[in-house]
Amino acid sequence: MRSDHVRLFQTLPHACGYFAGRTAQNLVIDPAAPQLDRLYGAALDHGFRRAGGHLYFPHCPSCHACTPCRIDVANFKPDRAQRRCLKRNADLTISERMAGYNSERHALYSRYLRTRHPGGGMDDAEASDFRRFLTAPWSPTVFLELHRGDRLLAVAVTDICATGISAVYTFYDPDEKDRSLGTFAILQQVELARRRGIPWVYLGFWIEDHPKMDYKRRFKPLQIRTIDGWVNLPGNH
Repeated sequence: MRSDHVRLFQTLPHACGYFAGRTAQNLVIDPAAPQLDRLYGAALDHGFRRAGGHLYFPHCPSCHACTPCRIDVANFKPDRAQRRCLKRNADLTISERMAGYNSERHALYSRYLRTRHPGGGMDDAEASDFRRFLTAPWSPTVFLELHRGDRLLAVAVTDICATGISAVYTFYDPDEKDRSLGTFAILQQVELARRRGIPWVYLGFWIEDHPKMDYKRRFKPLQIRTIDGWVNLPGNH
């Protein structure tokens, strides 16, 4: 994906979501480009991430902490804690559903945001917020739904490209935190990639020594994207 084939825009500085007191900027692929669906797989390989209808990459002048990362599906083996997570959630039903809004998903999403991210600016997410952030008309998105009986416990927003699956966002019942549903959702995305013969599961960005990002290094082997391309995260084999 070369910049002379698609327009890139740079956002204005905004508050960083990971470090208090810092500002951040992103590069964004032209959201009006007619071929975004065809660009998406290559954009993932270059470290881009989807939020709503935008494909973006952190481009902060004074900070380069955000590092794209992905799971090597063929060589991934769950560790002991992840195997316990699988066993703990063996009573759940996993289903691939068409992406989109419904009242049950919205209620779960709203509860999750209020409990897990209070004061984050989305505590009172409306239906339009749900649609705008989680879906896009051009994106190859499915919702992996996790049910216990008739009760919806989690939704993993999952984009499926020919060469990579992107774990876009997962929201779940905050009363079920002992199940580690975020970890379980990633394990299901890895399994989905394995069934479809897709080599990578993209987890967005990893930040070294950041407590909110540390869980990603437990999915071994994890690759990170450097100026020399994708390499295994040191000490993560």
